[in-house]
Amino acid sequence: MKKVTVLFFFGLMLSVSVQVVGQANVSSFTLPKVEQPTFKADTVKITSFGAAKGGLVLNTVAINKAIEACSSSGGGVVLVPKGMWLTGPITLKSNVNLHLQAGAVLQFSSNFDDYPLVMSYFEGWETIRCQSPISAKKQENVAITGSGIIDGAGQAWRPVKKSKLTSEQWKTLVSSGGILSTDKSTWYPSEKSLLGQNTTIQGYIKGGSMQEYEKIKDYLRPNMVSLVECRNVLLEGVTFQNSPAWNLHPLMCENLTINKVNVRNPWYAQNGDGVDIESCKNGVVTNSTFDVGDDGICIKSGKDEEGRKRGMPTENFRIENCVVYHGHGGFVIGSEMSGGVRNIIVKKCTFLGTDIGLRFKTTRGRGGVVENILVDGINMTNIPAEAINFSMYYMGKSPIAEPEDEGKTQTTVKEVGANPVADESTPQFKNFTIRNVSCKGAQQAIYLEGLPEMSIKGISFDGITIEAQKGIICIEAEDISFSNVTIKAAKGVPMEMVNARGIKTSKVELLSSSLIKVSVAGAATKSINLSGVKGAEGASVKIGDGVSQSEIVKK
Repeated sequence: MKKVTVLFFFGLMLSVSVQVVGQANVSSFTLPKVEQPTFKADTVKITSFGAAKGGLVLNTVAINKAIEACSSSGGGVVLVPKGMWLTGPITLKSNVNLHLQAGAVLQFSSNFDDYPLVMSYFEGWETIRCQSPISAKKQENVAITGSGIIDGAGQAWRPVKKSKLTSEQWKTLVSSGGILSTDKSTWYPSEKSLLGQNTTIQGYIKGGSMQEYEKIKDYLRPNMVSLVECRNVLLEGVTFQNSPAWNLHPLMCENLTINKVNVRNPWYAQNGDGVDIESCKNGVVTNSTFDVGDDGICIKSGKDEEGRKRGMPTENFRIENCVVYHGHGGFVIGSEMSGGVRNIIVKKCTFLGTDIGLRFKTTRGRGGVVENILVDGINMTNIPAEAINFSMYYMGKSPIAEPEDEGKTQTTVKEVGANPVADESTPQFKNFTIRNVSCKGAQQAIYLEGLPEMSIKGISFDGITIEAQKGIICIEAEDISFSNVTIKAAKGVPMEMVNARGIKTSKVELLSSSLIKVSVAGAATKSINLSGVKGAEGASVKIGDGVSQSEIVKK
């Protein structure tokens, strides 16, 4: 093994103390220092183990041998030189930094046979999937760094909806092979892929044998980078693109640093998330860009009963100086959040054309508590749906209605009293501070909708300026404060409340042509203080049937 001098700079994350102010409570938390991985300077090139560039030779064995040898000798750097390197699945090992030189392209194979079925995780459940292009489990001090590109050959795996393409693009795709769904609206790469779509829970066979999973193998798209139960992880400088499913998926990891990465997927990429941080502890995501087909930066912690039994929240994370160009959400928590999420700071981020800007989603059955969230300094433009969205009725649909979904609702059936008593499967959102947010152009400014049995609690909005088609809707929410808020709504009543409780306002301006500025409805509505809303007096406030006048304080 040849020794060379390699310099890496890893910025230190100092402890940060913050205070999250809810209407009825104040909670403080401290983000601990994130421990950084360190590596020996010893460097080995993948070519020393027989790797050949050019994209014609499969280098799976050579690259994995290089990683294994490096780790076995105490660790160091495995260097991928500039050039095109074709490979199958790569397994990272402890104390190894996989470093891609500028001009290096690590191109993963589009041959499904190169990816065996393994026990893995997908969308919050442990299940069988195809092996991820890059994976590591129970390793320590692992990194992927450099200036090169990692391409997951996702175009070979992903189904594509006809509505997402132009007629010429659709014609080209269909003529390339594959198979169409019965209604001809979706292209699948193979019969196995289509068969998987038609399983009861898509891709999941309860109690199924490996042979049964083999029948739908092509449907079991892997996440591109899967890091499970690893400690001291660094992803820095690299472009990660074209993933079969999610792009980056750290799961049950501790001390995670993601810095200066570029994460890309086609805008139509199904399940093409940027980064999904699940049940992880202590980390940062900084100075990175995301342009993807699903959620951009997403926090998760397991799904339903399995996630609650795991009981591992995602906690102590800072997301800062990131840009999301496209995605279903810019910054997202959920919907798989059954293990809980807490102590998260999101600062100085920009969302340009994401379907929703700030998105917090869950549904009945999840359970879990999301709390102590600080969002500060967010700029957004051209948001097709809500700039800020809290929804406890998530059902897995895109926030933007697609042609094949026309006429269908975007949320589950809202049966008031369907779950009249909260239990362990009832999710909770509480103690959020959202401040210094600007948005130029959205369909809806702010949308909050809790459950009748579990309202959204303790949300503070401060320093918010949003121009949108519609204003604020607040349903089944309590202890919500609006301070220094300006909403310019093109149509409709700019502030609507249904079964809201403990609402406080200060220096709120609602710019709208509507004569009614605030609408209050719902028999459960209590303690609505509108004294801080400019012009909220007399006929400008509409009070619905069943709402007591004594519960409304006007100017």
